[in-house]
Amino acid sequence: MLKIGAYNDLVVQRKVDFGLYLNPKEEEVLLPSRYVPKKARVGDRLRVFVYTDSEDRPVATTQAPRAVVGGFAFLEARTNVSFGTFVDWGLEKDLLVPKSEQQVRMKVGRKYVVKVCLDERTNRVYGTTRIAAHCAPPPKDLVRGKKVRILVYSLTKIGIMAVVDQMYTGLLYRSETFEPLAIGDERDAYINRIRDTGKVDLSLKEPGYGSVRGSSQKIVEALRRSDGFIACHDRSTPEKIERLFAMSKKEFKRTIGGLYKKGVIEIRDDGIRLKERPPR
Repeated sequence: MLKIGAYNDLVVQRKVDFGLYLNPKEEEVLLPSRYVPKKARVGDRLRVFVYTDSEDRPVATTQAPRAVVGGFAFLEARTNVSFGTFVDWGLEKDLLVPKSEQQVRMKVGRKYVVKVCLDERTNRVYGTTRIAAHCAPPPKDLVRGKKVRILVYSLTKIGIMAVVDQMYTGLLYRSETFEPLAIGDERDAYINRIRDTGKVDLSLKEPGYGSVRGSSQKIVEALRRSDGFIACHDRSTPEKIERLFAMSKKEFKRTIGGLYKKGVIEIRDDGIRLKERPPR
């Protein structure tokens, strides 16, 4: 059975002047000539992406979309029409984000996080920027400290909303995030809290000891890049520490205290200095 909006492994059934027909007659799909591999022959099995053309007929391509049905991508709006906006998703035919599926009215030239969806009634592939409404709930076996991959889709006063592992949503609190993030950014992150409501709080730093280890590496690398000395210490302002190391003053003090105890750095009145060059 053909999977619309997904990759399919299909067998070449016959060759015509304008391309190849794949799959048995009942569910045949055309691979236009411009996408046919040079050495393709009848009987070969080809991996193709299947979607629908302007007349809602299934069509195959060897081009790779930026996301398949169920996936998310950061896509540029190309054209506004009365019923929605077409975005560039890497194929010859742009992807339609209907007006009813736009969180805010999309503007040509701007990029948005879009989820690729399938209307199972019509077999039409479409996009949506109503991200939270189209995400699954978090897995029930989710645990604190799990490493995940996030895609930022919205910035709010409270924090930064992200799609987690291409499935569910999570929140990075601004007060706990010291790295500048923009919509469309992708990062490794960690599950920080799972609330009773089922909502997920995220962190760019590994909870517990892992955070100290990562912060230690960051400070040591910064010192190496600065010839072993940085004019910043435990009495420096939170703003200066955040600017130099992208971490809170509390974490900075805890981290340099640990490095001092290990004999890695000196804490002086004018800043911190590497005592030795630890192995990389």
